[in-house]
Amino acid sequence: MTENKKRILVGTAMALIAVGAGVAEYFGIHAVKILSVIIALGMIFELIMAFRKIPKNKMFEKNNIITFGFAFAWLIFFMFAAYFVGARPWIVLLLLLTISSADIGAWFFGKKLGGDKMWERLSAGKTWSGQIAGIACGTFAAVMYGLLGTDTFLPQLLWIGISVSLLSQYGDLTASWIKRKTGIKDFGNILPGHGGILDRFDGWIYVLPIVWLVML
Repeated sequence: MTENKKRILVGTAMALIAVGAGVAEYFGIHAVKILSVIIALGMIFELIMAFRKIPKNKMFEKNNIITFGFAFAWLIFFMFAAYFVGARPWIVLLLLLTISSADIGAWFFGKKLGGDKMWERLSAGKTWSGQIAGIACGTFAAVMYGLLGTDTFLPQLLWIGISVSLLSQYGDLTASWIKRKTGIKDFGNILPGHGGILDRFDGWIYVLPIVWLVML
């Protein structure tokens, strides 16, 4: 099976799980919170296993230990954020739509428009045009979420859309930086075609903790 087919199948399965969690919430089961914590635990597990992938001559270098130590501590914080934000499914849905739209918009328009690279040493495929398009697509999704849910234009969703879209892209870059710095290709292979749980959900690593802090 080709990588594209694997990616499509796994993506479809994740979408069905998300829909299932939404249905469960309708019947009073706190599935979104449970799913959020499971994903966070998967990310922590993958980070630990990824440390073992570092070339032996680099594994115990001081900088790599500090990098993984900080990433581990942040993901623990991320897990608590996932638990508390996950208790509010409507917020998670807003974040999901915004981050997914920003991710797809950045990928699609980055390919179509090309242009200067954002940070070629970390991620050769990311361009400034893709980032701007991603922010625009994520913000549009956030505003539409408000319009469809309340039939009212909520100007605060403009700022939420811009902030979440930007943070999600820099979460992606941070994950790329860790991989490049430590010399590993993917964090894991739990999600075939997607590079692992951490690679798939790296756009959330700054968003959820900051949203949780704002909620507090």
